Amino acid sequence: MEILKRPMGDYQTNCYIVKIDDKEIIIDPGMGATEWVMANVKNPIAILNTHGHFDHVWSNSELQSQLNIPLYSPKGDIVLMQSSTWMPELPPSTPDIAVDGDKTLDISGIEVKFHHFPGHCPGCSMIEIGDAIFSGDFLFEGSIGRWDFPYSNAESMRESLQKFAKWTIDKPLYPGHGNPTSVRAEQRNVDYWLRIV
Repeated sequence: MEILKRPMGDYQTNCYIVKIDDKEIIIDPGMGATEWVMANVKNPIAILNTHGHFDHVWSNSELQSQLNIPLYSPKGDIVLMQSSTWMPELPPSTPDIAVDGDKTLDISGIEVKFHHFPGHCPGCSMIEIGDAIFSGDFLFEGSIGRWDFPYSNAESMRESLQKFAKWTIDKPLYPGHGNPTSVRAEQRNVDYWLRIV
């Protein structure tokens, strides 16, 4: 498995391309992602969103149209993908597959697991593919997603952190912003964040 990353737009939102067995999965195509994605895929099979905030979904509809491949997004965030109070010019997008909660999917023979961790937003999820987990805006290196935005929920964030603390696997985490980290590294910070949220 090969992972390509490019920070996109003013918010430097990480767009990822995951290459497995001559197939590619695109994760969180943000602002201005289309040109980079098109230059780096040969056999794309799906677009995935970790959540619905504008800086992660901006290029969804453009890539759906150009590549004619399905978009998988958390069901709870569809409303955020349709319009944005922060960015009224957001190109609206609609998932072909709305992923509800924790789900394991088979996408062209590749196992993809959506792990639902609401709090930052209703549909906020981490996506596990092979030995990598794409944590979106739930977890960053030494930090977590904000819980004071519209549609955020502090109690849901606390429950999500408690759920994450019980994970027994350790894999690399590739966040929506910043540098990679790992499950174990961020589990060490959970008690601190539970006191803050």
